[in-house]
Amino acid sequence: MLRDPAKDVMEKAYAKWAPVYDVLCGPVFLNGRRAAAKAAHEVGGRILEIGVGTGLSFDDYDDTTEITGIDISEPMIARARERVAKGRYPFVKELRVMDASALDYPDASFDCVVGQFVITLVDNPEQVLSECARVLRPGGQIILVNHLYSEKGLAAAVERLLAQKARKLGLRPEFPFQRLADWARSHGGAELIERRKVKPFGVYTLVRFRRAEAQSVAA
Repeated sequence: MLRDPAKDVMEKAYAKWAPVYDVLCGPVFLNGRRAAAKAAHEVGGRILEIGVGTGLSFDDYDDTTEITGIDISEPMIARARERVAKGRYPFVKELRVMDASALDYPDASFDCVVGQFVITLVDNPEQVLSECARVLRPGGQIILVNHLYSEKGLAAAVERLLAQKARKLGLRPEFPFQRLADWARSHGGAELIERRKVKPFGVYTLVRFRRAEAQSVAA
């Protein structure tokens, strides 16, 4: 298994992606993005999107929610701010450059935390997930959508073969679901409530965790 992606490598990769991200990646991630936003909308309330990118998901929300977006990439956040400046998304309350492994928000600040195509790319997924759980109110949800590693068969072999080169493009095809499940079990304050393939092709997986009702949660 390869090491987690280096933070500086990802920052450089997405700085390059920012100008063309909407055109190249928007259609590719459409179904996964909408599935995550729909699940988050059902939770409602205050929603934090980690790795918000250029703000492509804003079209999938409405004024019944309050959106805060963060991203480690300044060029990506700049594009998201340009989108909000057009006045179409008054429900987007804040956009900040921030590391998801060290969230600058108090405990229990949000009803839902969404990570679209991001948890597999950070350099410490477990720390990011623990931070997501920390800023959730009791009963709130973490909603993730990603391509997850095909753990056996030809697809797994191809993903391992491509993994090293994919890192330079800001991609990580070899991340297993088991790592998310192991985090939830060791953390003790998050319960896996859903894992399903996103239609129509099942390329992406939607995963939902619920924050424990207890007030104290291990880091």
